[in-house]
Amino acid sequence: MKVAFLGLGIMGGPMASNLVKAGHEVTVWNRTPGKITARARLAATPAEAARGSEVVWICVADTAAVEQVLFGPNGVESVLQPGMIVVDSSTIAPSATRRFAERVRARGAEFVDAPVTGSKIGAEAAQLVFIAGGEQKAVDRLDPLFKAMGKQVIRVGETGLGESAKIGMNLMIALIYEGFAEALTLTRKLGVPPEKLVELIQASMIRSGVTDYKAPFVLKRDFTPNFPLRLMHKDIKLMLQAAEETGTQLPALEKVEEVYRRSVEHGARDLDYAATLETIERMAGLEVEEEVRAGK
Repeated sequence: MKVAFLGLGIMGGPMASNLVKAGHEVTVWNRTPGKITARARLAATPAEAARGSEVVWICVADTAAVEQVLFGPNGVESVLQPGMIVVDSSTIAPSATRRFAERVRARGAEFVDAPVTGSKIGAEAAQLVFIAGGEQKAVDRLDPLFKAMGKQVIRVGETGLGESAKIGMNLMIALIYEGFAEALTLTRKLGVPPEKLVELIQASMIRSGVTDYKAPFVLKRDFTPNFPLRLMHKDIKLMLQAAEETGTQLPALEKVEEVYRRSVEHGARDLDYAATLETIERMAGLEVEEEVRAGK
């Protein structure tokens, strides 16, 4: 298929590369110059990349970035044609997704929100899980591309529900990791070696994918970003925005957001979100080993 891929960050870069490896004709664009994808054509603007494509795939940082790529100067909207499909794998506000979809469909194109889970390793290994919202026919047409980048597609329902499910899932990730960080900190103060607590967690009913994935990095104090803290903080704000829009109380998440805010103030915004552990340690009066916080 002829695909325009917009956004070559931690997730988008390997996703675009896997499309090329699967034999698709890929044109790429990235807001920051210098990032390329082997055997893909490089475009100067989103509109140039999207012109004549069957599918326009977006994977950028936030709601404002998606809006700019679609509707800003030299945006995708100017070259949309009937039959094209715009797919957004960014994690953004569900309400904004529905607004963007309306504008795209007004030009005769289709819109699918398809945020992902699987982190950097899953993107590199083409083992992502796509969480899709949109018409079934459009999702079916995208099957060869989903298969090139991932291992499963879960269609949640209509447009916007992919993003809705994604922020719900990330809410659980944030709370699970917060529990892990607080347990590590408390038991460390009580004298339990962190590796022994991890051994107990992995042998018991509280074991989770989150702790399985993060524990090896945490034990090495390696906070090199797989999922940058600034992006998880952005997602937490999306959750709280959706809660306000729907009249939903999220008391635990409100406290976790404070931890992320403090972590940003301590200079951890570009580290992995696992670095929130340092904030919990500081709050407990423990010394933080600054020299190993990025795996050095």
